[in-house]
Parts: sequence; structure tokens; C-alpha cells
Amino acid sequence: MNLSLSYNINTKKKKKMKTNFIAFVAVAAIMLSANTNVQAQDSNTENNSDEVNRGEFGIRYMPTFTKLDLRDSKGNDIKGTLKIQQGFGIKLAFNLSSHVGIQAEVNYSRISQKFKDQDINREVNIRYINIPLLFVLNTSKSKQFNLNVVAGPEFGFNTGANLSSNGGGSSDTLSAVIVLKKGNVGFAYGAGMGFALNESHSLFFEIGYRGFYSFVDVETPATGQNSYNVVARFPRARHGLYAGFTVQF
Repeated sequence: MNLSLSYNINTKKKKKMKTNFIAFVAVAAIMLSANTNVQAQDSNTENNSDEVNRGEFGIRYMPTFTKLDLRDSKGNDIKGTLKIQQGFGIKLAFNLSSHVGIQAEVNYSRISQKFKDQDINREVNIRYINIPLLFVLNTSKSKQFNLNVVAGPEFGFNTGANLSSNGGGSSDTLSAVIVLKKGNVGFAYGAGMGFALNESHSLFFEIGYRGFYSFVDVETPATGQNSYNVVARFPRARHGLYAGFTVQF
């Protein structure tokens, strides 16, 4: 009888231990599954937060600080005055990742310089199209705030120039010619910052600095002895700012 009682007690203990073990395994499995799901969700959240729209289009206001040095009809050099020149631009960019991208721009600038020659007040106005092709490094395009640096070649094209005069008569202005090379090649560089304006981070307000150094002398020899030649010469380096809006898509 004692053996039977002992057997029954041990059997009950074994069944209870088995039940407890199964319950423990079930709870552990549930907890492990829940933890795995949480980690997966966190991982997805991190991955999603690092996702970025690949394409970008932007418009910018781009004032530039530069000057024009001139040579008048008598061959005298006239030093230009550094001033803010007006400019505007558009950009197209492709983000390889949240941190790396490539960017192309088409920027228009109007550069003017006033000077006095033989008691005549003159003003030279030159219109330029600049096309930089830039490599871009970002802190993160997927964040609310982004810092970037850019660098790459820039190609410039003189799209037109005119010379206006007043005072001292105008008989010589008919043969006035502005002498300037048609093209320019150099190195563009800069840095900027962007602020997301919406929750999806598809619209940014951007401001920044842009520098440029020319590889070639923009001046070209005067042509035509019967013309009034005004030789315009840009400095090799120029500096500017930009502000604008960018849409990511």
C-alpha cells in the first residue's frame, strides 16, 4: 500500500512537472516570438527611416560675389568693383543612397560692371549659363535636417553681352565691341544644408555656399582695329550663395 501511494504521488509530480515544462516552453516560445517580431519591426523601422526618394528637382536664387576687370579703348586697365551679381538656377539630382548622390545644375547669371571711359559713362552686361556636374555627400537625406558637400567640374557659356553708354556723345558706341571668350571650364565646390518641410521629407528648403575656380583665362584678344574694343576679364575665383526649394520624387 505504501508503494502504491508513493507511485501515485511520483506519477502526479511527474505529470505536474511535465505540465509545467510544457507551459514554460510555450511561454518561452511566445516571448521569443514576440521579441523576434519587435526586433523585426525595429529593423524595418530603421530601414524605412533610411529610405530616400531617388530623384530631385529644385529651383534656386543664386547671388554671386564677383567683378569684371576691363580694358578701355586706350588700353588702360580698369579694376572692377566687387558686387552682388544676380543669378537663378535649377537642379536635377539622383540619390544613390541616403548619403551619396550626383547632381547637375543649369544656372543663369547676369554680371554687370560700370566704368568711365573718355568722359562717357558705360556699363557692361554679360549673361552666362553655368552647368556644374557634382558629386554629393550627405549626412542623411532621410532625416529632417541634412548637411551636404559637393564638388565637380563646371562648364560656362557666354550667351550674350551688351554695352550701354550715356554722356559725352554716342557717335562711337555704334562700333563698340565687348571682347570675352565664349566658354569657360573650372572646378565647382560648396556646402549646404536642407530642412524638410513636410513629414514625408519630400519637400526641402535649402541654403548654402558655392565656390568656383576657373582653369582658363576668360579674357580673349581684341579683334578688329576699326572697332571700339572693351576687353572684359573675370577673376579666376568667384563665390556665391544659394537659397531655394527642392522636391524629392
